[in-house]
Amino acid sequence: MAHDRPADGPEETTWSEIRPFSEQAPRPVPPPAPRRTALQVENFSKAYDDTHAVTDLSFRAREGEILGLVGANGAGKTTTLRSIAGILPLKNGTVSVCGHDLVRDELKAKQQLAWIPDDPQPFDSLTVFEHLRFTAALYGVEGWEPRAESLLTTFELQEKRNALGGELSRGMRQKLAFCCAWLHKPGVVLMDEPLSGLDPRGIRSAKEAIRSLAREGSAVILSSHLLELIEELADELLIIHRGQKVFSGTMAEARTSLIGTADATLEDIFFKATESSAKTDG
Repeated sequence: MAHDRPADGPEETTWSEIRPFSEQAPRPVPPPAPRRTALQVENFSKAYDDTHAVTDLSFRAREGEILGLVGANGAGKTTTLRSIAGILPLKNGTVSVCGHDLVRDELKAKQQLAWIPDDPQPFDSLTVFEHLRFTAALYGVEGWEPRAESLLTTFELQEKRNALGGELSRGMRQKLAFCCAWLHKPGVVLMDEPLSGLDPRGIRSAKEAIRSLAREGSAVILSSHLLELIEELADELLIIHRGQKVFSGTMAEARTSLIGTADATLEDIFFKATESSAKTDG
């Protein structure tokens, strides 16, 4: 004899009542995790005798982000980058690299850094490949050979792998600096006019490599007078004038706050920001 279902019990679901998966409400997509700060600069100042190169500069760069550093000659860009890299002594202000204070925890901070100057000077007596071996040993990189080979291919240095550093042209020195900087997958990369001396093919490879490095999670600080390059690659802008910050934010924010039009170029933004600052100084 069939048993009746209790009147107050839960109703039984039949197969015909189950909606196909395609008709079910889509599952909510969780928002992406916020990017962590890789580089934090607070109240940085630098003076040479009575000349103030940089005054009370604060900014940050986050993981996976390309920060375009823009300024005229003498604005303090290279001084800022060389101080963050630890080449110039840091006396006023604080710099934190991936959570490590540059002064109190210098070794761990520098292990997370890579520095590419505008005219790299490799060791005269080491070959291209020996530079990569030395870099791997310096940063404690294990199993580095496959990545080194890939980098040599990317930057078209395979044929120069046995060439001495002293034999390289400026463009080749620049490419070698890229390879060494990329090898240990740094948390922060500082680049000062990194495309100087590169031919068109090298420029294309460098731009894609910069994007790739950011995709891997590095924070890239890119300083250049090539405003088209900054506009093409940068996620954030930092404009400095006479050693002081005059704008920090995205291109969209710069267009809105400084120009008021959505189609303004970085050149328009740069002149507006620096001219406004100059009038204020005057």
